[in-house]
Amino acid sequence: MPCKSCGLKIQRTAIFKILVPQMAKLSYKYGIFDKFFREMKFKNPIPVVEIAKMIDAEIIGNESQMVTGINEIHKVTPGDVAFVDVVKYFKKTIESAATVIILNEKTDCPPGKTLLVCDQPFEAYNYLVRQFSPFEALIHPVSHQSNIHPEAIIEPGVVIGHHVTIGAGTHIQANAVIYSHSTIGQNCIIQSGTVIGSDAFYFKKANSVYHKWHSCGRVIIEDNVYIGANCTINRGVSGDTIIGAGSKIDCLVHIGHGVVVGKNCLIAAQTGISGKSILEDNVVLYGQVGVAQNLHIGKGVVVSGKSGVSKDLEGGKAYYGVPATEFSEKMRELAAIRQLPNLLKNLK
Repeated sequence: MPCKSCGLKIQRTAIFKILVPQMAKLSYKYGIFDKFFREMKFKNPIPVVEIAKMIDAEIIGNESQMVTGINEIHKVTPGDVAFVDVVKYFKKTIESAATVIILNEKTDCPPGKTLLVCDQPFEAYNYLVRQFSPFEALIHPVSHQSNIHPEAIIEPGVVIGHHVTIGAGTHIQANAVIYSHSTIGQNCIIQSGTVIGSDAFYFKKANSVYHKWHSCGRVIIEDNVYIGANCTINRGVSGDTIIGAGSKIDCLVHIGHGVVVGKNCLIAAQTGISGKSILEDNVVLYGQVGVAQNLHIGKGVVVSGKSGVSKDLEGGKAYYGVPATEFSEKMRELAAIRQLPNLLKNLK
């Protein structure tokens, strides 16, 4: 077997699954682990009564419900479990696509839904996620459970986690880190020091303390992507962070959890994109652009350097400034500002 860190072309194949002892029976019965990481979905549905027992919750509504996955509210689909612990968000969460909702107070349950009432919904939700996606420590620089194409180039010092897939012709440079369940397509370049698949920066504050939300999503890097040195790309909390085919990312760029970058985008150095924002195809972000969370940037948008994007941007236009405004409008604004000294002088 080739050396794990000598820079030779190597191949690894997933050969076993690691089961958490307390979940062994459920895993055997429902096949939980086979596809959980891929879509936050179970291979086979789980009775809601089993979920209720695990978190010591009271069931309101349909007790014969079958659960097909676990997800945060932004990503839920029918069959999913979600949670809410703030009364003013009860209605929004219950009316979401989620089928089963964990909450901390009794309320009316609409037809077709199941409510699970417990004292600490966030802790219950996080507990479920940890049980169904247990932590697997990495004990070798390149996991034996990774799948690396023999035509990929892996330089010395690269760390590759469990269940990572790397396509043909991809070049991972020295000292890059590819965390578990990341997928990198063909003919990509990942430069030195870049970290792919680090945990989401996602915390919930309770009793003046920030509690970490367990990350179980992935990073998906499509074909022909270039990522410069010392970038960080966080995996999704429960879904995927995606870098579209042909996109090019400069050095020192941070991409937050659940971000979707479209195809053939260009992102220059020191740009930061906050969690769950979406960039459509052919977007260009020049250096030091900041993008706030949960935004949508349309196809073909160009954002000039040092701009701050605080709202959705319509496609096919150029933007500049803080907050980012259409370029022509911002130029008129700046021209008007330059006239202020003379205007003030004339008023005296």
